[in-house]
Amino acid sequence: MNAQSTRRPNLVILYADDMGHHDVSFNGRKEWSTPNLDRLGAQGTVFDRWYSAYPLCAPSRAALLTGKYGIHNTVRNNVTDIPKDEVTLAEAVKPLGYSTALFGKWHQGKLAKPNERGETFTHPLEQGFDETFGYLDALHAWEHFPKALWRNRTSEPVSGYSCDLLANEAVRFINQKKADPFLLYVPFIEPHFWVEAPEENLKKYRGKFPEKDPSKPVRAAYAAMIERLDSAIGRIVKTIDDAGLGKDTVILFSSDNGATFEERTFGAPWHHDSNQPFRGQKRSLEEGGIRVPGIVRWTGQVPAGKRSSEVMHMTDVMPSMLQAAGGRPESGWKVDGTNMLDVWRGKAKAPDRTVFWEFTVEGWHMLAAMRGDWKYLEMGENRWLYNVKDDPQERRTLAGEYPEVFKQLQAETRAWLATARQS
Repeated sequence: MNAQSTRRPNLVILYADDMGHHDVSFNGRKEWSTPNLDRLGAQGTVFDRWYSAYPLCAPSRAALLTGKYGIHNTVRNNVTDIPKDEVTLAEAVKPLGYSTALFGKWHQGKLAKPNERGETFTHPLEQGFDETFGYLDALHAWEHFPKALWRNRTSEPVSGYSCDLLANEAVRFINQKKADPFLLYVPFIEPHFWVEAPEENLKKYRGKFPEKDPSKPVRAAYAAMIERLDSAIGRIVKTIDDAGLGKDTVILFSSDNGATFEERTFGAPWHHDSNQPFRGQKRSLEEGGIRVPGIVRWTGQVPAGKRSSEVMHMTDVMPSMLQAAGGRPESGWKVDGTNMLDVWRGKAKAPDRTVFWEFTVEGWHMLAAMRGDWKYLEMGENRWLYNVKDDPQERRTLAGEYPEVFKQLQAETRAWLATARQS
């Protein structure tokens, strides 16, 4: 807790959708800029090795909220809901006096049968959030110019660009709740397809990139989407600072997974090499699918202007944020993530541990494990061992040169996978 304040800190999570490591200028992007995120990074710590928990939308969000791997919270695809017995960060901070809100993409799956209200998914209001506004299902969470969004359990007509609408709600919430601690989770849908942006941003980039069809400037639109998202994030952070809450607010920015090169992006993030310098993309356990931008700012607590190479896993967010709020996970929750608050503060090194990934749905078989700079990767029948510090592009396997490391990580991965909870 802030030494200059007796209040519990606010917790703010700003979450991009399918944003690659190289989509932000604080990670080297030159073709467009993200000045608000750059400023946030300069005021806090940028984590160069921040990892998503899963290379897919719903499981990555479930891991963020529960602090648990998909094999333990059972959300391993886009059509499975968080079980009601799982405890989210929102539920964990409610007893500590927090107001809670989710504005954006809930994107959980489907219940086996409708609940008592006839809903086919677990509603965020049932998992610790006091209010919500945005997209409750995946079907409409591609619409950057939505015609309707859900406010709690009521659909209401809207007009405008998605990240602006969500930022409006976030600004309102901050101003209304600033006297007491709050948890604000804003999972945006940018730059997830469809690739579309407001004309005022798009015109800046028209003609800047070669386009397959100049009448459909998707490469320009991709840059414009990120620029607009950066502006929306800037508004939220400015509201926090204007309210004098900088020293009382932990702000975390990241992405659910790496950029996708799927057909509905029409090649835009591929053209921009959004996951540079890594290979792989969304739905891959190569670095490009899981290594994402990461910033933590807590004025006066987290070092400013620092870049860290400590390994961060998205399951760490829940226990770390909860620790900042003055709580800790109960043993019965069986949280997988590690409390990294002192690492964020620059007061400690990350513990010596192995972190894991799996993507075994949609016809894929991928497993990965990482311990320090060593990464074991399994795809189908193929097995590799990489040192991602020396070889971040994963070009040369070292399995033959370091067989004991290879065998150890492979064995750990098998043992971890065997702990999967049966849904």
